[in-house]
Amino acid sequence: MTATQGNLAGLSRFIFGSPRWYNSVAMAVVLAAVTGWLAFDSAFPLDDAWRGVFFVGIPTVVAGILTPVVDQALGGSLTRDRASLLALACELLVVGLLMAAWLISEGLGLTQQFVLDALLIALAAIFGLRLLVVVATSRQPPLRAVVPASIQTVAAAVMLFVYSGTLYYLEVGGPLVQTVFARPEQAPVELQNSIFPFDFVLLAVICVIHAVAVWGFLEIIDRPWRSSLGVSVLDFVHGFIGHLAEGSRELEAFFEDIGEEALVPVTVLSARRPDGTEKARFVLPMIHPGPMGEIGGGNLPVRVAEQADGLAFVPHATAGHDFNLVTEREVDTICETADRAYQHIEYDGTATRGVRLVEGDATLTGHAFGDDALVVNTFSPTFADDVEYAVGLSAAAEARTSGLDDVLLVDAHNCNNGLDGEDLGHVVPGSERSFDMLHGAGRLGKRLAGMAQHDLRLGVAHEETPWEPDEGIGPLGIRVAVFEAGGHTTAYVLVDGNNMEPGLRERIVDAIDAVDLVEVMTSDTHIVNTVEAENQVGDSIPEADLVALVDSLVGRALADLEPVEAGMASEQAEVTVFGNDRTETLASHANAMVSMGFALAAVFVLAVLSISILIFALASSAPW
Repeated sequence: MTATQGNLAGLSRFIFGSPRWYNSVAMAVVLAAVTGWLAFDSAFPLDDAWRGVFFVGIPTVVAGILTPVVDQALGGSLTRDRASLLALACELLVVGLLMAAWLISEGLGLTQQFVLDALLIALAAIFGLRLLVVVATSRQPPLRAVVPASIQTVAAAVMLFVYSGTLYYLEVGGPLVQTVFARPEQAPVELQNSIFPFDFVLLAVICVIHAVAVWGFLEIIDRPWRSSLGVSVLDFVHGFIGHLAEGSRELEAFFEDIGEEALVPVTVLSARRPDGTEKARFVLPMIHPGPMGEIGGGNLPVRVAEQADGLAFVPHATAGHDFNLVTEREVDTICETADRAYQHIEYDGTATRGVRLVEGDATLTGHAFGDDALVVNTFSPTFADDVEYAVGLSAAAEARTSGLDDVLLVDAHNCNNGLDGEDLGHVVPGSERSFDMLHGAGRLGKRLAGMAQHDLRLGVAHEETPWEPDEGIGPLGIRVAVFEAGGHTTAYVLVDGNNMEPGLRERIVDAIDAVDLVEVMTSDTHIVNTVEAENQVGDSIPEADLVALVDSLVGRALADLEPVEAGMASEQAEVTVFGNDRTETLASHANAMVSMGFALAAVFVLAVLSISILIFALASSAPW
């Protein structure tokens, strides 16, 4: 993950789940009652509170109930929870603007008309806000989105029309119409005969100005996305919010639009008992288990593990975010390819002793099983994140130059410093560490190919652990495989998490002395990154408890040692991934949208507010 991609992942901190609609409605009613108690001045406080509920709360309740109904009838997807939260936010905005206007009028000795003008501006402002939110989250065209977006403003305007006695100025209708649509005597003194028909014309005009401003704002921020990615930023925002707030999969449709076809190797190492039953299976598809949560391949390790008969190990491959699967459906293709490879495995009952060597920053550990090899690379204790796809392919090819057939090359992904700094440790072609890895893989492959092989034994153990994804540990927990050949034991520890805190790998390796070699890997599962971009193993859980659990699991795996035969095979899967440089382009656009969007929005808000105030100032000075 690059710094730009880290910033994109960090955008999830702005997202929160919508509260249930009835909680938002209840909060709106309470707020309206408090507002009425503070704003109105009758002899009875309960009457003031009721007036607040009636005049402030009703438009909010109406908007919360009707907006999703109207929006969905027009083909949108706004939920009742989101609509009610939006209505509550708009009520807060109206109350805040009214309180500010009241304080200004009191301080400057302005008339009540100033506060009423501020109310009309507030109603137009919430229309603009609602229009922006409806277009972004419900993915409605702006013209169609005007209908659900206007509900709260229209409801408030109707209340003003009826209870201010505006109908009297029009001199229309008979006694029944006057009784139903003109009821100023039931309104607070502040509203009686204080709103004129022309005020509603002004409200409509500034609502149009807000709508034009929203359209202009969206066009400006959307143009770079359409020109470089061929998609709309609104599709991204809609899917991003929907996934993080409510668990929807709409984001996958956006990723499909930007995705590219790719061929990726899927390598399977299987170990079986003499009776033919599988004891353990290592599966390594060369894709990245992202982008987040269960979107795309985010939960790939669990899906692959469910397919195996023995204990499954799904470590991290040498691939970055450009090789994220675009939809969860692509995981089915990976699983089918892994099963095809599994069916073609030829087994051998011997293996080399475990070998470890160091090349620059790279430390490589591995075994040969017949003509195949398992190789695990780590850059710990230096910081590293994903290894580029091309680097991994080249390193695996380098390991095969000495006569090995298939090579299952794992990126241990076990030491990083989170999202600090500009360089987050991405291992790219041409970098010094990429050559460390290539040269180390070549040396290790040559050494393994020339070593004597011995009867192979394997022991496994696993623990789901008491920790949850929000603590950095996925549902597969911790899994340990101990290979023993020629009296030499090597433990491979796989933690279902996304990278590790610096130094934790070394503390685990140093603490375990029951075996000759230990290597620690993470699966890079992104199910732990639904809300936090940085949620590494060891960040939230006590390191001492983790080390003790791993030590216990290694002991259990040693006790489980039994003769096995092992083999490996590879197949290619054709899947749709993000594509070359797409992740960086998407990340840079999203980060620019956030950094510039707030400033641009502030400019638009200031301009619209200035125009609205100017319109009311000109209207108040006009001879009519």
